[in-house]
Amino acid sequence: MASRHRSRVIVGFLAAPLLLYTVFVASPYVQAFYIALTDWRGLSAEADLVGLANFAELSGDPVFWKALLNNVILLVTLPLVTIGLALFLAFMLNAAGGPRSGEIRGVKGAGFYRVVYFFPYILSIAIIGVLWTNIYNPINGLLNGGLRAVGLGEVQPSWLGDERLAFWAVLAVLVWNGVGFYVVLFTAGIKAIPASLLEAAVLDGASRTQIFFRITVPLIWENIRTATVYLGIAALDAFAVVQIMTAGGPNDSTQVASFYLYQNAFSYGRFGYASAMGVVLFAVTLALSAFTLRATRRERIEF
Repeated sequence: MASRHRSRVIVGFLAAPLLLYTVFVASPYVQAFYIALTDWRGLSAEADLVGLANFAELSGDPVFWKALLNNVILLVTLPLVTIGLALFLAFMLNAAGGPRSGEIRGVKGAGFYRVVYFFPYILSIAIIGVLWTNIYNPINGLLNGGLRAVGLGEVQPSWLGDERLAFWAVLAVLVWNGVGFYVVLFTAGIKAIPASLLEAAVLDGASRTQIFFRITVPLIWENIRTATVYLGIAALDAFAVVQIMTAGGPNDSTQVASFYLYQNAFSYGRFGYASAMGVVLFAVTLALSAFTLRATRRERIEF
């Protein structure tokens, strides 16, 4: 009887959130698959079925393929750079004592540094976009001002106006925004490693590099897997930063699939075509997430 009562309570608590999730999250996803087969322009109550015409047009759309290529580059570089920096900073903050002192300990003020690193992550993405747009301003921005201050006034890049630089400038902002969160995530993993294990490696003559690659990384591998999936999904999005900082330009050099989808839906009124892009992105995201989890799977190490 008690078990049955407990089940009813659990179902009662879960029913409302599940209903809301179905109506506002799952339902639009399902509708997108149907809309992708129509020519709906977002204003009429009816739409004509066009079959796979939207997908056929998508296959020959050079802007979409350019956007998808940018997403692929982000997919490779964003997790690699962000996780690499976050691992380095987390390890240095928590293991700076190193072999020389015979113990593993963090640097002085490690808590303060973690707050500083984490701070960009708590800022609104709109604030981040506006902030870095001003920093990149070629006339009175902080970066070019710094170059002038050190005698490099002739080097004045148009960071967001140059096709060769704009994409990498946006990537730098994405890394800056996310690295602090993963420093905290990896710090939690490192702190869970028994200090005696690391100190035993020090006493055996292991260098800091060996401790990092042979002990720390394997023992926090689950944290790294999680970070890889999250950053992979972020790389397939990047919508807000691109919209605020560059609007996909110059010459589509910073275009990403999510922003191109938004443009087709809300600027050009092509909701059917945009939904076809959404279906493709859904399939790509699902496949890449499954591949990443499978490719990074290792036997769990107990300690």
